[in-house]
Amino acid sequence: MSESREETTPRSAASQPSGDTASTPTERSPKHPGQKRLTRRGWTLLLSAVLVVVFGVTGMFVPTPYVAIGPGPTYDTLGNVGGAPVIQINGQRTYPSAGELRMTTVSLNDQITLFGALGLWASGRFALAPREEYFKPGESDEQVRQENVREFQDSQSNAEVAALRHLGYPIKVLVKEVVAHSPADHVLTAGDRLLSVNGKPVSQDDDVRAALSGTSPGQTVSVTLQHGNESPRSVAITLATNPDGKTKQGFMGLEPIDRADVPFDVKVSLQDVGGPSAGLMFALAMVDRLTPDDLVKDERVAGTGEIDEKGNVGAIGGISFKVVAAREAGATVFLTPQQNCVEAASAAPEGLRLIKVTSLDSALTALEDVKAGKPVASC
Repeated sequence: MSESREETTPRSAASQPSGDTASTPTERSPKHPGQKRLTRRGWTLLLSAVLVVVFGVTGMFVPTPYVAIGPGPTYDTLGNVGGAPVIQINGQRTYPSAGELRMTTVSLNDQITLFGALGLWASGRFALAPREEYFKPGESDEQVRQENVREFQDSQSNAEVAALRHLGYPIKVLVKEVVAHSPADHVLTAGDRLLSVNGKPVSQDDDVRAALSGTSPGQTVSVTLQHGNESPRSVAITLATNPDGKTKQGFMGLEPIDRADVPFDVKVSLQDVGGPSAGLMFALAMVDRLTPDDLVKDERVAGTGEIDEKGNVGAIGGISFKVVAAREAGATVFLTPQQNCVEAASAAPEGLRLIKVTSLDSALTALEDVKAGKPVASC
């Protein structure tokens, strides 16, 4: 940067006109000879340079309050990841498959800088969203990770129950959670098997709710349970008033959950993936592994969808990125939750066929129709 400077030098007496020295002003020397003073232009350039440096440092190192969301990796639930099968079934005969059932994911980039955010956005593959939409205020990264792991594990359990229920395997009802300071607290524990409630047999979680219908606070009911491998026993529980202040029936204070009652183990081996949206693809892979009929043959099918224990498929987030990831992985068919159809259709790449699903049964029927060349419900 060039700097202009102003320096004044005194005139000598010999150079002054004769007889007029008193009336000729002299120019004083600066108090500090050699001192450089910036002009206004110099100060402007210096300030601009400082601002550029500050902006550059901020853009390169300071995180923004945004996250970048884009297409994530896909995984074949009928294949292997890291040398191990994604779906492992031990103690029961399984069958091979020639096709693929790919679960899709969304990539979420956190702690991105301003320059990083602009670069991801400019790529056209990512969108920016406020960080608070994905991270609760005060929530640590570890808490978020634990919540994602819990949701992922629940999706595996729900997929197992839905798949085995579809195949006709028996279901048992367990205590998922006991409400603190409720009538069931210190009487029942998480993992206990419920056999009957209020004199009515229990074969699915809805039976527990039905058994309490018509009861009232203060009423004592009998619950028959089995803790671990112990013998079944009955306990008496006096119902309380429901904390919600609206439900009139008696309140016991437990959450029941369905689980498969089978003599074999089903395990999902997949690391660094979280959230509940893989449930549908897990359930389909389990059905395919446990039946001799190949669901997809040589087709490369992708999809997404949260699933409950009854096999109902619910909406998920990030569908516009998942259809892109599916097509890039070579999929030609994408199983889409009905609630996500409109968004998926607006973002689906060319060559990807969107099939609308509402449940595990509807997804299985759709795959059979695709294989047979029959029409299916599309988005």
